[in-house]
Amino acid sequence: MPVVELAQVTKAYESKVAVDHLSLSIEAGQMFGLLGPNGAGKTSSIRMMMGITLPDTGSITLFGKPFERASLKRVGYLPEERGLYKKMKVIEQLIFFGELHGLHAAEARSRATDWARRLDIDESLHKKTEELSKGMQQKIQFIGSLLHDPALIIMDEPFSGLDPVNAKLLEQTLLTLKDQGKAIVFSTHRMDQVEKLCDSICLIDRGQAVLAGKVREIKSRYERNHVIVEFEGSDAFLQSAEVAEAKNFSGHAEIRLKPHGNAQKLLREASAGATIYRFELVEPSLEEIFIQTVGGKVDA
Repeated sequence: MPVVELAQVTKAYESKVAVDHLSLSIEAGQMFGLLGPNGAGKTSSIRMMMGITLPDTGSITLFGKPFERASLKRVGYLPEERGLYKKMKVIEQLIFFGELHGLHAAEARSRATDWARRLDIDESLHKKTEELSKGMQQKIQFIGSLLHDPALIIMDEPFSGLDPVNAKLLEQTLLTLKDQGKAIVFSTHRMDQVEKLCDSICLIDRGQAVLAGKVREIKSRYERNHVIVEFEGSDAFLQSAEVAEAKNFSGHAEIRLKPHGNAQKLLREASAGATIYRFELVEPSLEEIFIQTVGGKVDA
């Protein structure tokens, strides 16, 4: 039984159709990436999952039932916009968030303290929000969305403002939650994290699903026509007739072959003028598939 399911959902704002007959299904123990360019309809879809707005047509079910407000007790939500009170101490805010989800103050305090230790921010619990960096504030909101032990976790740009160390910590935490059977859906522009973390994705463009399914299956549909070369010496081989596009980062080259390009011929050409330390034929990255699918209409 899907934890959350959208069936032919449509949402319009005045003359703009934000979501156009979108269908998707997310299971327990699954990490699901909701992707798309800015303005594609990702946040509108998330808001309908949360009951913040209602679909014009189509249906939404949570935990096997038509959407009802009571189901939100089992949902954790991390919005893209920060919603913390700048003058409140962190621990006071987390207790407040826990109480909003039905926890007693003592239980909310205990859980908040435990999560703060796990995310290495326990020393900040008695500081005011305005004293914290953007990354620290993001971790506080992350904790606030998890205090009530939700079965469905919805996150809009969860890695925003995080440095590489804290992004890694958040990744590990999400994987642990998935292993515990939580259903996790997040929207992000970070294709590297999607590729590492997600079991399935739905790529939305102009409100419609243009690519959906398991990440492994999606990538297998594309020709293995990308080459990674690490070398020392001449880079003349990058001008080969086999090459459609090439980028050279000081001896680390990323190459896209022409359709049916001959990788072995390219290797021979490269070896003729350079010492080759790595020559690997790889499938396109999810980021490349993303850009190819939406026709380059990607906002940074």
